[in-house]
Amino acid sequence: MQARWANQPPSPLPPPPLPRPLPREGGGERLAFAAAFASGAQAGSVALHLYLNQNRSNIEAMHDQNSTVDYRALREAIRAAGQQLGFAAIGVARAEPGPASERLHAWLAEGCHGEMDYMARHAELRAQPQQLHPGTLTVISATLDYLPPGGAAPQPEQAAVSRYAQGRDYHKVVRGRLQKLADAIAALAGPFGYRVFADSAPVMEVEFARQAGLGWRGKHTLLLSRQGSWRFLGEIYSDLPLPPDAPIAEHCGQCSACLTACPTGAIVAPYRIDARRCISYLTIELAGTIPEALRPLLGNRIYGCDDCQLCCPWNRFARPGDGEFAPRHGLDSAKLIDLFAWSAEQFAQRLAGNPIRRIGHERWLRNIAVALGNGPASAAATAALSARADHPSALVREHVAWARQRLAGRVQGNRMNVPHAENLPIPGSPRPARRGEG
Repeated sequence: MQARWANQPPSPLPPPPLPRPLPREGGGERLAFAAAFASGAQAGSVALHLYLNQNRSNIEAMHDQNSTVDYRALREAIRAAGQQLGFAAIGVARAEPGPASERLHAWLAEGCHGEMDYMARHAELRAQPQQLHPGTLTVISATLDYLPPGGAAPQPEQAAVSRYAQGRDYHKVVRGRLQKLADAIAALAGPFGYRVFADSAPVMEVEFARQAGLGWRGKHTLLLSRQGSWRFLGEIYSDLPLPPDAPIAEHCGQCSACLTACPTGAIVAPYRIDARRCISYLTIELAGTIPEALRPLLGNRIYGCDDCQLCCPWNRFARPGDGEFAPRHGLDSAKLIDLFAWSAEQFAQRLAGNPIRRIGHERWLRNIAVALGNGPASAAATAALSARADHPSALVREHVAWARQRLAGRVQGNRMNVPHAENLPIPGSPRPARRGEG
């Protein structure tokens, strides 16, 4: 996912495989191989097999500083291999975040990361890729389309689940394909030092993708391109001295649609987001109580929020997503009361292999309780909430009680005021945020 902040602490990965390397004398043969690979998966497999058999006498054990490899040709071969694996785009950047590191530290100093302590704890690993993976010289960035088919806005009694989370867990899918890409690179260039990431470690993924020419940072802080923003990001930290791609120009212009569309006013200024107000943070990262003042603004959103992307003009040109991310278990149209009825066992079973599972059943019920409180005051919704009124979790009970009171007031004909986002204080901040500050 294009996580604005949701990178997890690094976890050790098994050492990469060491496939048989390819010869390095000149780039003509390598480019020919890349062209064959790009012509089709089967043709690429045949080309690789023939290439290895014809050149076994020239195979070297490792790449080194004296190698005559044509790294520009290798970069194009990597791009072709990535396309065959289904990636939307591949680009290369130097492993140097630059001024983005300073902006990250300033953002953290303002407390905009909320309770995501790991953001501050691993800030230096983001700023210094070589600390995360020694020897890193370049970052191979990849994007993978995930926009599911359909996409009609859910009705008030239905759950709104962020599109990226309706299908298979993107961490596993993207990381698996990046590993295959790394295997292909090793077949082309010989064993090399690398590590793959898919929103799984402190990596400045948007910045590296921007430097690699895969898009620009939109005012909503996500990577944006002429094909929109419905794309997962993934990276390979590499010790190969590949030539970097050139960044592309920004094309947001005077548009401010995402700032206006944000339900909670979390995009406090162009290119600046306060996570403490963001619905994605509130429904996914926040472990405790959702601030009461923000609950009405969540509407029926129970996991994440897509509003800043739905309104973006560039997403009119978005490509259909990979089939791996097609909605499962009806998450694109499920009714709130049906999801609220899931037991902890059903939650774990039905969401196996889905990113939602990581928030746990307790937060799942917390989020749905808020959505039910914001929805139609039906007898079914009231009964569903009443059934959870004595839940063992104090967190669940608190949000259920709030939702029941809200529905009761609506049934009695009282007007349930929904506060305007700009008039609400930022949780943990002494005063409301005003757009344009910072």
